[in-house]
Amino acid sequence: MNVFRILGDLSHLLAVILLLGKIWRSKCCAGISGKSQILFALVFTTRYLDLLANFISIYNTVMKVVFLLCAYVTVYMIYGKFRKTFDGENDTFRLEFLLVPVIGLSFLENYSFTPLEILWTFSIYLESVAILPQLFMISKTGEAETITTHYLFFLGLYRALYLANWIRRYQTENFYDQIAVVSGVVQTVFYCDFFYLYVTKVLKGKKLSLPMPI
Repeated sequence: MNVFRILGDLSHLLAVILLLGKIWRSKCCAGISGKSQILFALVFTTRYLDLLANFISIYNTVMKVVFLLCAYVTVYMIYGKFRKTFDGENDTFRLEFLLVPVIGLSFLENYSFTPLEILWTFSIYLESVAILPQLFMISKTGEAETITTHYLFFLGLYRALYLANWIRRYQTENFYDQIAVVSGVVQTVFYCDFFYLYVTKVLKGKKLSLPMPI
């Protein structure tokens, strides 16, 4: 554990809480990609299958449980409790375009050809692209609510901090996880344009808007 890991986890937790709070307070899921939330729920499910069998620490266990619960509560609110407010017409990203290559890559590039290891690798690869349906939805509608942009910012910040965590671990422990680092870099790249717009628009009180796709 180091400061970057802790800050990364807190940033991730804050992103999830902001999204849940937004949905609960407004009783509305408009602007939120249900497909991205399904992918994140799948990420946590396949990553934390060892929850009961492999105890690392109370902190680790609590964070796993919290993220799992939050992921499924979010999906339930989008497709269940507040489904009438869900903007399905604009949440049209084809998930098979992500799932098929991620599944294939998980079988080709992993550390051990065992079910749990393949599923863990799948979760790492999937997390790196799980936000794409949300970014696609924003580009399709042309704008995003402020709370949604805060959610995306802290989600991207979590990945950036985790990259710093990997660098710190390599310096202090000589530990290097190629799959996690490369996937984290890919995921952070997807947020680069958004970070720029967030700093230049949202932090100045302007609404984030994107050019409509042709």
